[in-house]
Amino acid sequence: MTDAQKQVQDAIDQLVESGAETGLQVAVYKDGELIVDAVAGVADPATGRPVTSDTPFYSASTGKGVTATVAHVLAERGVIGYDTRIVELWPEFGVHGKENATVRHALTHSVGVPAVPADTTPEDLANWQKMVDVIAASEPWWEPGTKTGYHALTFGYIVGEIVRRATGKRISTVLREDVAGPLGVADELFLGVPESALDRRAVLEDAPGADQMLAFLPPDFPLLKAAPPAVMPSAAFGNRADVLTADIPAGGTMSARSVARMYAALLGEVDGVRLVSSDRLREISSLATTGFDEMTTGPATWSLGYSIGRPGSSPEDSPTVFGMVGMGGSAAYADTATGITFALTKNKFNPMESSAVEQIDQLVTKVVAGG
Repeated sequence: MTDAQKQVQDAIDQLVESGAETGLQVAVYKDGELIVDAVAGVADPATGRPVTSDTPFYSASTGKGVTATVAHVLAERGVIGYDTRIVELWPEFGVHGKENATVRHALTHSVGVPAVPADTTPEDLANWQKMVDVIAASEPWWEPGTKTGYHALTFGYIVGEIVRRATGKRISTVLREDVAGPLGVADELFLGVPESALDRRAVLEDAPGADQMLAFLPPDFPLLKAAPPAVMPSAAFGNRADVLTADIPAGGTMSARSVARMYAALLGEVDGVRLVSSDRLREISSLATTGFDEMTTGPATWSLGYSIGRPGSSPEDSPTVFGMVGMGGSAAYADTATGITFALTKNKFNPMESSAVEQIDQLVTKVVAGG
C-alpha cells in the first residue's frame, strides 16, 4: 500500500466512523496510473451493503464534466465543431433570437436558456423529447454569448441533443461506446443507468438539515427559478429509478475511479487510450469565460464545459485545474500542471456543502503533488 493510499483510506475511514459520512469512494490517477482507490462505509444504509470500488453513486452535476467530455471526443473526430451554430444540427432550436447560438455557447453556459418551466416534474425530466422540445421553443433570457449563467438542468439537454443530432445516438450510448467502453469502465460511468446496474448503485440519504440548506435563498433567486424545487437534486431525486435510468445529462452516476480514469485519459494515455489530442486538451482546459453569473449571482469561471479551479479554492489559485463539483458533495477534476486527476463520490447528500471533497483534495494535494 502506498503512503497516499494509506493516508486517504485513513481519512475517509475517520469520516465514516465520525458519522460525518455514510459511504465514500476516492480515486486518484497520476500520469495515467491509478495510485489511490479507497472506499469506506456502506452503499445502502438500510441493508448494510458495503461500498466497493465499482459502486456507482448518483453525483449530480459532477456528471456535467462527463457530458462535456463526450462532446470533446466528438469534436476530436470532427463530428461537431465548437463554433458550429446549434441550428445547423438542431433546426428547431433557432427561434426567438437563438439562431446564432453555438456549441461553444452551450458548453460555456452562455447560450441564454438556463431555465426549465416552473411546473416541471421529475417525470418530465425523464421524457427526453418533451424536454428538448420545450428548450428549443423557449425564449432566451439574454442574447446568446453576451452573458453567462449556470444552466443547471438545460446544459445536459442542449449538449445531449447536439450529440444526438450529430450522431443519431443517445448521449448515454455515445458515452458507453466512445468513452467508458474503451476505458474499461462501461459498467461504472453512466448518464442514463441501465436497469441491470440499479441494484449495485449507492442509495443516497439526506444530511441532517439538508432540506433547509437552500431555505435562506429568496424565492425569486434566479437559480431557483431556473431549477424549481421539484427537480432540484436531493437524495430522494437521486434515488428515483426513472431519474437514474433516463438521460438527464446535467447529472450523472459514477464510481470515483471511473470518472478519475476518464479525466486521466483527457490528460494523456491510460492503458493505450487517449480521448483527445494535446492541442485539444489545451483548448478545452483553458479559460473560456469569466465574470458575473446571472443565475448564481456570483463569479463564475469556465473552460469548455468544466469549471476552473480546485474545489474550495479560487480559479486564480489553481488555474490549471478543470472539472465539476456536484450538488450533494461529490467532485472530479484534472490538473494539467501535475498530471493528477481526482474524484470523490459519496451518498450522504449535502447541498451547498463540500467539506469532504475539500478535506480529501487538500490531503491528496499534499501527499501526491507535494503541495
